[in-house]
Amino acid sequence: MPDVATQVEVGRTGLKVPLMGLGTAGMGNLYIEVSQSEANEMVHYALDHGLNFFDTAPHYGRGLAENRLGLALEGIPRDRYIISSKVGRLYNALGEWITDFSRESILRSIEGTLQRLKTDRVDILHLHDPDQHYHQALTEGFPTLAELREQGVIKAVGAGMNSWEMLVDFTREADFDCFLLAGHYTLLDQDALPQFLPACQEKGISVFMAGILNTGILATGAVPGAKYRYREPSPEIMAKVARIEAVCRRYEVPLNAAATQFPLGHPAVTALVVGADTKEHIAANRAALERPIPAEFWQTLRDEGLLGETIPVPAGTLPV
Repeated sequence: MPDVATQVEVGRTGLKVPLMGLGTAGMGNLYIEVSQSEANEMVHYALDHGLNFFDTAPHYGRGLAENRLGLALEGIPRDRYIISSKVGRLYNALGEWITDFSRESILRSIEGTLQRLKTDRVDILHLHDPDQHYHQALTEGFPTLAELREQGVIKAVGAGMNSWEMLVDFTREADFDCFLLAGHYTLLDQDALPQFLPACQEKGISVFMAGILNTGILATGAVPGAKYRYREPSPEIMAKVARIEAVCRRYEVPLNAAATQFPLGHPAVTALVVGADTKEHIAANRAALERPIPAEFWQTLRDEGLLGETIPVPAGTLPV
């Protein structure tokens, strides 16, 4: 049973984060309207329970998430928390959405981030969804962040994406400290395992895993209206989730607890980044991470063909 407040190192930077960070896209009204007072409650609850790692971005709510996070952290000593933010996706002076990984754009983006967060520094900066901009991200974006790292302005350089293939190329071409990957190493999907995670492990690059509930189906289960990767799940996915749920019932393990703990079974996965809309949501995420799960549960998933034999799993608790 992992302790959510356990501190783990990011790459070889000396920077440490807890096993679970709070994703702040919800503070930018991603799914529901969130007030500043609710954002304050979330941040203070997280800090009170050892979750002092906050992931944000200018993209979330057009800066609203950074603004709300900055206000919620006002008055709290800066050394009590870790912030990661992102560069490359921003709005220009005309209010138009652009993608730009040039040095000038990155420095301008960071300046705006610091103003919204009301701080003099962020700890981790990610290139945000470079996708169709690989060359510029690698030849202009990365060198800019690496320079800031060398100057001590930031402590770690990363990239945050919804797909892993480009990140594998990044491991070969540049000296990244960490990556944030959404939705590709979960209890349902392990397509990042054969190439991406071993490459990170070999280079000592930390992986922050997001999207661990596959857009909700690993929280709700195989019910009408469930979402998988933002869409209606296929009959095959629904059937697989139903089979996982049956094993969960047999061992009295909540589905969301199994889904939350699974990614941490791989040694390349340093921490989780999990979003929330309310303080209660954070409490539920924390409880899921700390729920005891017997080792036999994971073995049964393997025995029933729901996990491959070579896929690493959490150690699990010993039988009573």
